[in-house]
Amino acid sequence: MKVDAFDFQLPPERIAQTPVEPRDSARLLSCLGGNLEDRSVRDLPALLRAGDLLVVNNTKVLPARLTAKRGEARISITLHQDLSQHAAAAGGGPDRWRAFAKPAKKCRPGDELVIGPRLVAKVLERNEGEVTLAFQHDFDHLTQALELYGAMPLPPYIKRNGKDSADDQRYQTLFADRAGAVAAPTAGLHFTPRLMAELEAKGVQRCDVTLHVGAGTFLPVKVDDIADHRMHSEWCEVSPASAEAIARTRQAGGRIVAVGTTSLRTLEATNGAPGWMDTDIFITPGFAFSQVDLLLTNFHLPKSTLFMLVSAFTSLDFMQRAYAHAIAQEYRFFSYGDACLLERFS
Repeated sequence: MKVDAFDFQLPPERIAQTPVEPRDSARLLSCLGGNLEDRSVRDLPALLRAGDLLVVNNTKVLPARLTAKRGEARISITLHQDLSQHAAAAGGGPDRWRAFAKPAKKCRPGDELVIGPRLVAKVLERNEGEVTLAFQHDFDHLTQALELYGAMPLPPYIKRNGKDSADDQRYQTLFADRAGAVAAPTAGLHFTPRLMAELEAKGVQRCDVTLHVGAGTFLPVKVDDIADHRMHSEWCEVSPASAEAIARTRQAGGRIVAVGTTSLRTLEATNGAPGWMDTDIFITPGFAFSQVDLLLTNFHLPKSTLFMLVSAFTSLDFMQRAYAHAIAQEYRFFSYGDACLLERFS
């Protein structure tokens, strides 16, 4: 299929710059049964059933945007892939990351980039605008250094005149527990303790998976045909307890409700089995889903891999109709925006 098939016109004013408060007051476009119904995220307990299982991504966003110096040169760094994940899963390993750097031409292999008195990054490799860095610090964990020197890596379509400290909290989900992401699993941003209590009272259960979201999720698709696109790789894990909860829900006839495309990608990549892996799963129309029945997700970029995913989960025609409705009804789009609840068509 051609990438242009997934294009649509989005007025710039529909791109949310801040989240609504409280979080569960965001609007929700219910697409159950192939119908479009304007609701609120607070209505989730009425839209789900007792015995359904919410699968949420418990990744935590790192302050992955850094400023470094090499001599007099000032370099902007955005971490996007932790190369230590395999070693970390085995109990330890060096602090090594892939990162986008501007200007990358100032980062030569062997150079040391000084981020602060206690944090230095050595350039191991450079490939156009991307560098591989090995961090040197005197903290117990690199995450502590990032908390001191880093900033929250908001998506490029969220415009800020300087750092807004409120983003440190509002760009984390209620479920954030395992540090490693450089972008939020944004469907999870809508949940509050009150909403979770109401869902539990309804009989809706919850389990966690982990997918450490990379900055590659914001990279544009630059090919004409989707068959030529190569996805970035991300680290994901399903715990034995979560795999058991998923199997138990299936056996009892409940539905698996993925909170966000990252939870869906984790389940479909692992088939819901316990363990960890790197996944570059690319879901497009024609994909055979086997794990997820419902998907709660935000509204995505035109021609993005995520809009392709939701079009595969339902159909391209239906998603074009749903998005046209959302734009006409002035829903808020992207990371800090509203949500939709989708039902798998096949």
